[in-house]
Amino acid sequence: MTEVSIGSDSRANESTLLKQSRREEWALLGLASPAILTVLIVMVLPVGWLFYLSFLADDGSFSLEHYNRMLESKSYGRIFVTTFEVSFITTGFCILIGYPLAYFLSQLSSRMAALCMLTVLLPFWTSLLVRTYAWLVLLQRKGLINSWGIDLGLWDEPLKLVHNLNGTLIGMVHIMLPFLVLPLYGSMKAISADYLKASSNLGAGPTQTFWNIFFPLSLPGLFAGALIVFVLCLGFFVTPAVLGGGKVIMVSMQITSNIELFFNWGAASALGVVLLVITLAILLAASRLLKLDNVLGGGH
Repeated sequence: MTEVSIGSDSRANESTLLKQSRREEWALLGLASPAILTVLIVMVLPVGWLFYLSFLADDGSFSLEHYNRMLESKSYGRIFVTTFEVSFITTGFCILIGYPLAYFLSQLSSRMAALCMLTVLLPFWTSLLVRTYAWLVLLQRKGLINSWGIDLGLWDEPLKLVHNLNGTLIGMVHIMLPFLVLPLYGSMKAISADYLKASSNLGAGPTQTFWNIFFPLSLPGLFAGALIVFVLCLGFFVTPAVLGGGKVIMVSMQITSNIELFFNWGAASALGVVLLVITLAILLAASRLLKLDNVLGGGH
């Protein structure tokens, strides 16, 4: 076989492989097209429309009026501060309550853990509105908690447990707790018992084993749960509106007011855009600091 024929066959093979590769790429694109179309309709179009509305002035012209108003008005600053304050505190309480709870569940046998997990999941499966109004009934001045406290002599006057920040935090912590416990429990159950046995065999006590072995390995689940809780809290509406009694105003409530009371879609869209940008910035920072792929994947 001559060198000319060998070179010609090689080019023909490369051309054939290139055509096959392109056909495979088009086939994969065709298979993915329903998912891409769904993302475009469900995600890209609404967010794009939100951005478009945020730059429309009241007379329909393009303007930065709504963003300038947010920068000049102190009330918008207070709303954002309140939103982040409530989100941080709620996430902190969920960590304080959720970590011991998840650790307790992870140390039980599979059957007992499944039974105890029902106490976490049953409220999770109940309507958010029902749980919020249940807390309103429990925390009001003549509610069950105040009645028991006065009857037991713990306090003389009914405590202000609702229609303020306290009531909002109690309700939000209760509702958000499963979002932290579930990924944290999964992360703890994935920790191999061999590591703990090896630590004990090397002479470490239970406390040293927990802090040096168990706790670091459970951090991915803890960070994943905390991040989910914090991001969900930023857009929370029902619980602050009901248990806050109008005294705890978060960004989602201001968006609703701009639409329902003032029919100002531009101002509401601008608030939504700012909240979205801040949330994405937090996720980006978390991905840089915590290797978000590993965190959300629960990897070790």
